[in-house]
Amino acid sequence: MNTKIYKEVFSLASDLVSCANKQDQAGFDTCYAQLKKICDEHDNTDKDHPVQWEALADFTDDIELAIALYHKALSKAEAINSKDYLSSIGYSTARLQVEFGDTAGAIASLEKAKINSNKIIDKELKAEIHDLLKELQDA
Repeated sequence: MNTKIYKEVFSLASDLVSCANKQDQAGFDTCYAQLKKICDEHDNTDKDHPVQWEALADFTDDIELAIALYHKALSKAEAINSKDYLSSIGYSTARLQVEFGDTAGAIASLEKAKINSNKIIDKELKAEIHDLLKELQDA
Protein backbone atom coordinates (compact mmCIF):
# COMPACT_ATOMS: atom_id res chain seq x y z
CA MET A 1 0.00 0.00 0.00
CA ASN A 2 1.09 3.52 -0.70
CA THR A 3 2.68 4.87 2.52
CA LYS A 4 1.18 8.33 2.08
CA ILE A 5 -2.32 6.89 1.78
CA TYR A 6 -1.77 4.57 4.74
CA LYS A 7 -0.65 7.49 6.90
CA GLU A 8 -3.66 9.51 5.78
CA VAL A 9 -6.06 6.66 6.59
CA PHE A 10 -4.37 6.08 9.95
CA SER A 11 -4.53 9.79 10.77
CA LEU A 12 -8.22 10.00 9.84
CA ALA A 13 -8.96 6.91 11.94
CA SER A 14 -7.21 8.52 14.90
CA ASP A 15 -9.17 11.73 14.34
CA LEU A 16 -12.42 9.76 14.13
CA VAL A 17 -11.71 8.10 17.47
CA SER A 18 -10.88 11.46 18.99
CA CYS A 19 -14.06 13.05 17.65
CA ALA A 20 -16.13 10.13 18.88
CA ASN A 21 -14.60 10.37 22.35
CA LYS A 22 -15.29 14.12 22.46
CA GLN A 23 -18.78 13.59 21.01
CA ASP A 24 -17.85 15.97 18.20
CA GLN A 25 -20.35 14.85 15.57
CA ALA A 26 -19.45 17.61 13.09
CA GLY A 27 -15.75 16.72 13.27
CA PHE A 28 -16.57 13.03 13.00
CA ASP A 29 -18.74 13.60 9.94
CA THR A 30 -16.00 15.65 8.25
CA CYS A 31 -13.33 13.01 8.88
CA TYR A 32 -15.67 10.22 7.82
CA ALA A 33 -16.41 12.04 4.55
CA GLN A 34 -12.67 12.44 3.91
CA LEU A 35 -12.08 8.73 4.53
CA LYS A 36 -14.99 7.79 2.26
CA LYS A 37 -13.57 10.07 -0.44
CA ILE A 38 -10.21 8.26 -0.23
CA CYS A 39 -11.96 4.92 -0.56
CA ASP A 40 -14.08 6.04 -3.49
CA GLU A 41 -11.14 7.69 -5.30
CA HIS A 42 -8.96 4.60 -5.01
CA ASP A 43 -11.64 1.98 -5.60
CA ASN A 44 -10.39 -0.51 -8.20
CA THR A 45 -7.14 1.37 -8.82
CA ASP A 46 -3.57 0.39 -7.99
CA LYS A 47 -3.95 2.47 -4.79
CA ASP A 48 -6.93 0.44 -3.56
CA HIS A 49 -6.28 -1.48 -0.33
CA PRO A 50 -8.39 -3.34 2.23
CA VAL A 51 -7.15 -1.15 5.10
CA GLN A 52 -9.06 1.90 3.87
CA TRP A 53 -12.30 -0.07 3.45
CA GLU A 54 -11.88 -1.77 6.82
CA ALA A 55 -11.34 1.62 8.47
CA LEU A 56 -14.43 3.03 6.77
CA ALA A 57 -16.49 0.06 7.94
CA ASP A 58 -15.11 0.42 11.47
CA PHE A 59 -16.57 3.93 11.70
CA THR A 60 -19.88 3.28 9.95
CA ASP A 61 -22.85 3.42 12.32
CA ASP A 62 -25.34 1.67 10.04
CA ILE A 63 -24.76 -2.05 10.72
CA GLU A 64 -25.96 -3.24 7.31
CA LEU A 65 -23.78 -0.71 5.51
CA ALA A 66 -20.81 -1.54 7.73
CA ILE A 67 -21.20 -5.26 6.94
CA ALA A 68 -21.35 -4.43 3.22
CA LEU A 69 -18.16 -2.34 3.57
CA TYR A 70 -16.43 -5.18 5.44
CA HIS A 71 -17.40 -7.53 2.61
CA LYS A 72 -15.86 -5.10 0.14
CA ALA A 73 -12.70 -4.92 2.30
CA LEU A 74 -12.69 -8.71 2.43
CA SER A 75 -12.77 -8.98 -1.36
CA LYS A 76 -9.83 -6.53 -1.54
CA ALA A 77 -7.94 -8.63 1.03
CA GLU A 78 -8.68 -11.81 -0.94
CA ALA A 79 -7.33 -10.17 -4.10
CA ILE A 80 -3.94 -9.64 -2.43
CA ASN A 81 -4.20 -12.80 -0.28
CA SER A 82 -3.49 -10.89 2.93
CA LYS A 83 -4.07 -13.31 5.79
CA ASP A 84 -3.81 -10.49 8.35
CA TYR A 85 -6.60 -8.48 6.74
CA LEU A 86 -8.67 -11.58 5.96
CA SER A 87 -8.51 -12.50 9.65
CA SER A 88 -9.23 -9.06 11.11
CA ILE A 89 -11.97 -8.19 8.63
CA GLY A 90 -13.59 -11.60 9.07
CA TYR A 91 -13.62 -11.11 12.84
CA SER A 92 -15.03 -7.59 12.59
CA THR A 93 -17.70 -8.76 10.16
CA ALA A 94 -18.69 -11.57 12.51
CA ARG A 95 -19.03 -9.21 15.48
CA LEU A 96 -21.46 -7.05 13.52
CA GLN A 97 -23.32 -10.09 12.22
CA VAL A 98 -23.86 -11.17 15.83
CA GLU A 99 -25.14 -7.70 16.67
CA PHE A 100 -27.45 -7.89 13.65
CA GLY A 101 -28.76 -11.30 14.77
CA ASP A 102 -27.08 -13.32 12.01
CA THR A 103 -25.42 -16.04 14.09
CA ALA A 104 -25.04 -18.45 11.15
CA GLY A 105 -23.35 -15.74 9.08
CA ALA A 106 -21.10 -14.85 12.01
CA ILE A 107 -20.03 -18.47 12.44
CA ALA A 108 -19.25 -18.72 8.72
CA SER A 109 -17.20 -15.51 8.85
CA LEU A 110 -15.32 -16.70 11.93
CA GLU A 111 -14.58 -20.13 10.44
CA LYS A 112 -12.94 -18.45 7.44
CA ALA A 113 -11.13 -15.98 9.70
CA LYS A 114 -9.84 -18.85 11.84
CA ILE A 115 -8.38 -20.63 8.81
CA ASN A 116 -6.71 -17.42 7.65
CA SER A 117 -5.43 -16.64 11.14
CA ASN A 118 -3.29 -19.78 11.08
CA LYS A 119 -0.84 -17.77 8.95
CA ILE A 120 -0.63 -14.64 11.12
CA ILE A 121 1.44 -13.76 14.17
CA ASP A 122 -1.21 -11.75 16.05
CA LYS A 123 -1.98 -14.15 18.91
CA GLU A 124 -4.56 -11.82 20.46
CA LEU A 125 -6.62 -11.73 17.25
CA LYS A 126 -6.34 -15.51 16.91
CA ALA A 127 -7.65 -15.91 20.46
CA GLU A 128 -10.53 -13.46 19.88
CA ILE A 129 -11.57 -15.35 16.73
CA HIS A 130 -11.36 -18.69 18.52
CA ASP A 131 -13.26 -17.49 21.61
CA LEU A 132 -16.13 -15.86 19.71
CA LEU A 133 -16.45 -18.86 17.39
CA LYS A 134 -16.57 -21.25 20.37
CA GLU A 135 -19.12 -19.05 22.16
CA LEU A 136 -21.41 -18.99 19.13
CA GLN A 137 -21.06 -22.71 18.43
CA ASP A 138 -21.80 -23.57 22.07
CA ALA A 139 -24.88 -21.34 22.25
